[in-house]
Amino acid sequence: MILSRNCSSSDPANPVNTACCNTNGLGCGDPTDLAALQPGETVLDLGSGPGFDCFVAALHVGKRGRVVGIDFTPEMAQLARRNAAEAGVVTVSFVLGDIERLPTLDEVFDVVISNCVINLCPDKTRVLTEAHRVLRRGGRLAVSDIVALAPLPREIVDDLALHSGCVAGAATVDEMSMALHEAGFNSVRIDIREESNKLINAWAPDCGFERFVAAANITATRY
Repeated sequence: MILSRNCSSSDPANPVNTACCNTNGLGCGDPTDLAALQPGETVLDLGSGPGFDCFVAALHVGKRGRVVGIDFTPEMAQLARRNAAEAGVVTVSFVLGDIERLPTLDEVFDVVISNCVINLCPDKTRVLTEAHRVLRRGGRLAVSDIVALAPLPREIVDDLALHSGCVAGAATVDEMSMALHEAGFNSVRIDIREESNKLINAWAPDCGFERFVAAANITATRY
């Protein structure tokens, strides 16, 4: 799902803000706000794309914090690194890798975020299990993603274009909740965003997808 990200200003004195404004993001929400990031925390972004959410996270965690973005495509990883270099952001790094097999040690992050990426993965439980593995005890997961409101019609499930468009691969709320619990998470919460109908319809006008899918805020904790 491609949504525009509008920045209120581009402040030359703040290179992170400038990087955000110069980077078009992919997403369906704001996991950095959902995560309530704190100064000094370490953050992992699953499917970081050009780095938008990583740069926003860097603002929250400050100079004592660290943000790592991981993406499956070399082109996106290279673009994100170039954006970071141009902005002079040294607390953010980008890694090429598969979010189903994270190239990182156990229990090294305080927060794992993701923005409209997990719905693209066939094995969501595996992705969430990996997220659980790399979180420290007490760490938290904050995800903005698309969920199915009901089982999707076959014509949607079989449409490859809709898989890449964050629709056909969406799990139902119950399926996502089950996957989170199977991965080992606690305090699972999945909230459908109030503006979801308008969001989905703006992306695909008059297609009726808002009857089947919605944007959701998903949070959970590793105990």
